[in-house]
Amino acid sequence: MAKTKSSRRWLDRHLSDPYVKRAQRDGYRSRAAYKLLEIQARDRIVMPGMRVLDLGAAPGSWSQIASHLVGSRGCVIALDLLPMDALDGVTVLQGDFREASVLARLQDVIGDMPLDLVLSDMAPNITGTTVTDQSRVIYLLELALDLAHTHLKPGGTLVAKAFQGEGFDAYLLELRRTFSRVATRKPPSSRPESREIYLVATGFMAKGFHP
Repeated sequence: MAKTKSSRRWLDRHLSDPYVKRAQRDGYRSRAAYKLLEIQARDRIVMPGMRVLDLGAAPGSWSQIASHLVGSRGCVIALDLLPMDALDGVTVLQGDFREASVLARLQDVIGDMPLDLVLSDMAPNITGTTVTDQSRVIYLLELALDLAHTHLKPGGTLVAKAFQGEGFDAYLLELRRTFSRVATRKPPSSRPESREIYLVATGFMAKGFHP
């Protein structure tokens, strides 16, 4: 099947992207690695010994970064609907965590120890219909927050990809009720034309916890 003009443009842009070339040179699985590295440089969200859950992990560049930063005393769990090649120091789970069986597997891996950090680079399949796409974005953000409520330790951190639009302000308000500090970040490696931003929510206020 012949490539469409839009797919050719995307491929040309992708192959000429300096972050794509840099990722290949540095051994990262995708250019997204630099988004996390740039957030890390500013906010210091990942520290040695941490327990980290990476949602929407495939192909694995964020898990690569997190595993390196937490070191041998830490733990990284990667979860995605898509298959993901194994990574040293990372427990990889494939499945939809909205399903009870997948959530049970995740709970078994997490165990009784709470998480220090939940990362979510999840994004929905784009339909091209703004209202539908934005509602799917907010739904994924809500899922990430629900999981953080269940598994984050007091004082823990959630980092999630978001797109401004319908429902964003309400979600941001909920984050601010739940975390002591919420910042928005647009990493330099995020393409300028992309509407994506990252919400960095620190100081999880679990029930009965007051920072």
